[in-house]
Amino acid sequence: MTATREASNPQEASKGERVADWLDGRLGIHTLGRKYLRKVFPDHWSFLLGEICLYSFVVLILTGVYLTLFFHPSMNEVTYHGSYVPLNGVRMSEAYASTLDISFDVRGGLLIRQLHHWAALIFVAAMLTHMMRHFFTGSFRKPRELNWVFGWTLLFLGLFEGLMGYSLPDDLLSGTGLRFVNGALLSVPIVGTYLSMFLFGGEFPGHDIVPRFYSLHVLLIPGVMAALVVVHILLVVYHKHTQFAGPGKTERNVVGTPFMPVYLAKAGGFFFLVFGGLTLIAAVAAINPVWVYGPFRPDQVSTGAQPDWYLGFAEGLVRVMPGWEITLWGHTLVLGVLIPVVVFPLLLVFIGVYPFLESRLTGDKREHHLLDRPRNRPTRTAIGAAWISLYLILLAGGGNDIVATRLHLSINTVTWTVRIAVFVLPAVVFVVTRRICLGLQLRDRELVLHGRETGLIKRLPHGEYVEVHQPLDQARLHTLTAHERPGELVGGESHRDRAEPDRVDPDQVSLDRR
Repeated sequence: MTATREASNPQEASKGERVADWLDGRLGIHTLGRKYLRKVFPDHWSFLLGEICLYSFVVLILTGVYLTLFFHPSMNEVTYHGSYVPLNGVRMSEAYASTLDISFDVRGGLLIRQLHHWAALIFVAAMLTHMMRHFFTGSFRKPRELNWVFGWTLLFLGLFEGLMGYSLPDDLLSGTGLRFVNGALLSVPIVGTYLSMFLFGGEFPGHDIVPRFYSLHVLLIPGVMAALVVVHILLVVYHKHTQFAGPGKTERNVVGTPFMPVYLAKAGGFFFLVFGGLTLIAAVAAINPVWVYGPFRPDQVSTGAQPDWYLGFAEGLVRVMPGWEITLWGHTLVLGVLIPVVVFPLLLVFIGVYPFLESRLTGDKREHHLLDRPRNRPTRTAIGAAWISLYLILLAGGGNDIVATRLHLSINTVTWTVRIAVFVLPAVVFVVTRRICLGLQLRDRELVLHGRETGLIKRLPHGEYVEVHQPLDQARLHTLTAHERPGELVGGESHRDRAEPDRVDPDQVSLDRR
């Protein structure tokens, strides 16, 4: 009996081997698996931000597929007869009527709608936070500049994807947002009216905008974004993951856990945590209750109309801009809208091209696989903080009416405060952030040279009192000293201020004293 079993095992194994060899010969599965399934990924909490982006995108795809089964992207008018009694007998578009049906008549429809919307908000928030993590730690440097551009393109597309999805229900709030888009298009000199007619299929609001946005929102932009996500992840695998400096970590290795099975198990568990967290938020927090706003009417405007947070800064640009107009060669230029339309993409483009600007201004052309501590790059950190402060003040400007109402202030006071802060606040934040970084560098220097304060006072034989310091362990010393002295993005720097070797002695801690 034993001999029979032993004879059959090789035969069974050979069948499996033949199948594996057949697949490997055509797909290269074994070769790829042997190379990449044991690929090492470092452990740090900030790396989870990228995973939140990915998992939110997966949730968006899944919920979006479900919603497409019941949504009717048409602006043809119908009379509503459904479960929401206050709107019974009201004329509305098929898009709005189907949104009401999804919310009140489709089983689980309202939960899926809210899950889709919350996932979109968190997706963009996670992308922005993820990019800021890369920005402040310098992971965008060579050889990852192209991957930074891909990530930035995903963020840029995500903003417009959200705008289109937000506009599909054809309710009064989203229609007010489209009126804003139409005004921005009309402000473009010479071709503005043509752009508006092309987008809306006629005079605003037209009858084609919902079907057109639906095609872009469901087919074109998600397809491009999915392709960019795949390329983005492949480049992360190809270039290997960045890591923070520490014992045993160099520019030529990665210290962490293998993809299979450790990282894969953790990533799978985290996906369900993100999915569950989003579902919980969608179940308890209402968002975009379109039945409250009513169907869109060109002669009406929703009170307290606000876009989703990620486009609030664009509206803030328009709201705080003075209503300037000039006439040139028979053409009226509405500068109060045209200037914000130009500044809006420039704010985003600056982030997209920053890796190339820093490389050019600092002369740094080397490969980098170790991340920076933000305090060790004070100018870059100050630039990022100033950009965020500008973004936030414009976001507040986009809700100037809400701020004025809630704080019982004059809307003119709020508007002028934002106007002044747009120019003053980023400069103040830049200077303060840079000084904080330099102060933290001084603190690190003191820790390396003298150790950690213990709070114990010791009297020396000759009567002097001194505080006892505890020396840092080697791992902490390595973290505080294994970095480069950067070439700052300011004028007047000498050659010795450029980057120096990685491993500096504790007595030679790099410190930017400027």
